[in-house]
Amino acid sequence: MISDLHDTRSELRQLLDLVDVLRSPVPPEGVPEVPDDGAQPPPGATVAPPEPDSEDSRGLAGPAEVHDEHGRFGSVVSSDTDSLGGTMENTEPQPKAEDEDQGLNLKNAIEAAYKGTDPSGPPPSAAAPQASAGVEDPRIAHGVLLLKAAGVASAELVAHRDTWEWLAALAVDHSHFRTPPAVEDIKEGRVQTVLSGRSLIALLIELWNTRSTATPLHGDWALAMTSYNRIAAELTRVAGQGETIRIVLDDGLSRDDGAPASGGANA
Repeated sequence: MISDLHDTRSELRQLLDLVDVLRSPVPPEGVPEVPDDGAQPPPGATVAPPEPDSEDSRGLAGPAEVHDEHGRFGSVVSSDTDSLGGTMENTEPQPKAEDEDQGLNLKNAIEAAYKGTDPSGPPPSAAAPQASAGVEDPRIAHGVLLLKAAGVASAELVAHRDTWEWLAALAVDHSHFRTPPAVEDIKEGRVQTVLSGRSLIALLIELWNTRSTATPLHGDWALAMTSYNRIAAELTRVAGQGETIRIVLDDGLSRDDGAPASGGANA
């Protein structure tokens, strides 16, 4: 009986081993076996072209079938994806560089226009302050005005108190604006104050932005347009002869020399 039990046990072990073998994964018919190393195709191997509808034909990375000289199958991972990715990265547009080039060109154009308005020569017409020195691009004309304002030590401003409060509120948040130490009341609700060239720069920038973004035919648009053009007209007149820059936002007042106030609508 013991001998029979040993024989039966041996047969059961053989059956279990056979079941394990039968359960092992068998590759489907027609599917090539991939070698474990899978790094490079064997010597003499030929790469089979991908099928038309395969992922490789659509530019996606995938293993390529190879046949070696003995007819065995293998796969090789293509490096086209890496080279393609590198090419795409190198050919991407560089918007930041283009913006820097445009900014540099604009600054060079502004500097050239500013140097072309020689203070010793005849002053440009005050009727067209934004087209001074033959400048057509409004950004260049605006840049020239900022450079002129940077060279101003101080400028007198005369306006109604309501207009002055609007101007001060518009520019107060700009980093270059400084509230003048004194605002003097003069007759009929007018005030007079002195602005530095730095504050004048801030005021010009905020007026430029407001007249571009404000709704046409609205109050902010009218105030910004008139104030900007009035300041631009005075800066255009500067000839470097020691005269005082006096910006008057009141068509009822005259300049100190008896000439009428600079053109524009009543602010």
